[in-house]
Order: sequence, then C-alpha cells, then structure tokens
Amino acid sequence: MTASRPLPTLLVIPTGIGCELGGYAGDGLPVARLLAAASGCLITHPNVMNGAALYWSDPRIHYVEGSALDRFAAGALALQPVRRQRVGLLLDAGIEEELRWRHLQVAEGCRASLGLEIGPVVSTDAPLEVSLRQGASGASWGQLGRPDALLRAGRQLQAAGATAIAVVARFPEDPGSEALAAYRQGSGVDALAGAEAVISHLLSRELGIPCAHAPALSPLPLDPDLDPRAAGEELGYTFLACVLVGLSRAPDLVPLAAGASAPWAAGADLLQIGDVGAVVAPAGALGGAAVLACAERGIPVIAVHNPCVLAVSAEALGLEVLTADSYAAAAGLLVALREGISPAALERPLPRLR
Repeated sequence: MTASRPLPTLLVIPTGIGCELGGYAGDGLPVARLLAAASGCLITHPNVMNGAALYWSDPRIHYVEGSALDRFAAGALALQPVRRQRVGLLLDAGIEEELRWRHLQVAEGCRASLGLEIGPVVSTDAPLEVSLRQGASGASWGQLGRPDALLRAGRQLQAAGATAIAVVARFPEDPGSEALAAYRQGSGVDALAGAEAVISHLLSRELGIPCAHAPALSPLPLDPDLDPRAAGEELGYTFLACVLVGLSRAPDLVPLAAGASAPWAAGADLLQIGDVGAVVAPAGALGGAAVLACAERGIPVIAVHNPCVLAVSAEALGLEVLTADSYAAAAGLLVALREGISPAALERPLPRLR
C-alpha cells in the first residue's frame, strides 16, 4: 500500500502578539515538527522556527519570511526548494565591537560545524537606529531610522553573490523593564518581534530573496524563575544560529505574473498556492493576509485554540473554519484531509443529509 501524497500546509503563528504557544523562543518548533509529519509538507515562517541557539532542520519544512508567505498565499510567488543557499551576513554598524565579534564567531561555528555556506559579510554604512513600540492591542511593532542603509547593504550582498540574507541589527534594551520581566516569566509579549518583522519584510520585498533577522543584545543576568519557553534566548551571546540554519535551506522565491502559473521549466518541484491543502492559525488571529487569502480560495482554515492579545476570530470575520482545541487535534484534522476523510464524519452527532 502506497503512502498518501503530501498535503502542503501553511502554519501561521503571527509575530509579536503573545501567543501562548509559538510566542517565545522557538517554542513553536514542536508544533511545526508535528504538523510537518501529519501533512508531509509544511510552509511556515521564521517566528515559528527560530529558537536562538536552538533549531531543527527538516526537509519537509519550508522556511519562508512572513511577507513572502503573504505573497505566496496571494498567488504572487511560487516556492522552489533548493539544496542550499549562500547566506550573506548583514551587520548593523551600530553593533559594538565585542558583540560584532560574537556574531561573526557564530557564523564561523555554523560554517565549521554545520557545513553552511555563509558570506560575504557586510556592515551598513550607518547605524540602523531601531526603535520599539507597542500598539493599543498589546502587540509589538517597531521602526527603522535608516532603511536606506539597510537596503544599500542588502543590495551589496546580493551583488556579491548572496542568495539569502541574515540580518543582525542592534536593538535598544532595558534590562530592568517590567515588560521584559513579564516576558521572561511567561506572561508577556515579545517586544522585539514587531520590529524584526519590519526589517525582514523590507529586505525580502525589495530584493526578492529569503531574509530573516536576529537582534543584537547584551546578555541578560541570570533569572532562576525563567519560563521554559523563554529559555532558548538565554543560551548564548546571539540569536543568529537558528536564522543561519533556517535560511541555509529556505526555498527560492519565484515571482509569478498576475493569474499566471509558475514557469514549470524552471523546476518540477515548485510549490504554488494551488497546491496548498490547509492553513493552520491561532483562533484569535485569523485576520492576517495569508489566512484571508487562503480562505478566499476555499482552502480549509484550521483555527487552533492558542490564546494571544488579539481577538480576530472566525465569527468576527464571518469565516467558516475547522476548529481544534490544540495543535495535536489540528494534526489529526490534517491527517484526515490528507487521507480524503471528511472532518465532519469524525464529529458526533452526525447530521442527516437534507
């Protein structure tokens, strides 16, 4: 008996909204691994996969920057899996000398121990001047004072042969803040995530290649009451290792003309939104571009109970969704869809046909 074909699935856990599962240092990784096993093909974004010094490589998981994921869902991009990327390293000129060396040594370690192709390394010609904000909803966001410097460095890396870009920007820090203490103890929102998204979105949109970001911060003092979900961020001097690993096998972004199919001559393994069989997202965060684009195409939306600071529900949006009390239940729904089993047949009572 042959195994069923993969059911390409999008997993979205939005950045900076304090999701109970997936809102911390790579604590979405177990979910990604489970859903990749259930579906056979998972497309997700760095917020799910990045765990600072911790990471997990799986050929069934495609690492796609958030704005590129939105464009994929809208039919503007196809994804082409690759054997490897050449990851250029972009460093903020605002990073202090010792912290800069720490990041370079992480890159050297990934070359020597993991066999990744990394380089060249470029520093911006001016500090990027990142600032952090928090919206009325409680979600985090941020601003970039010198986007021009970021884009110049990115174009320099691309011209030098980089096929993906890892960015390290110096972030402001306040080690005594109540928000940071709450986050480290498991009850807050990641204050950095929104600004990180601004940086990677800008580069990916302008350059058309995979990009992801790691913040440069000073090590924090020991906290014996640290929440396990935040522990991945306390293991070393940088957050860069997971980004380099994720980008090393990130799929190429293949632009599509409006309404056109992907150029199949370029590779028979291209993934398009028409191949996607489901999208999985928190039940209170269904208003993102990728989820709505999938819903408009009739792709099943699996809304998972995963509390966050938002309340953008299926009811509020008028969407019909499959509900799941946990990601384990969502995995069961994916297996049903993959095997051609109607999820309604698994519910009781089973309504009569009319």
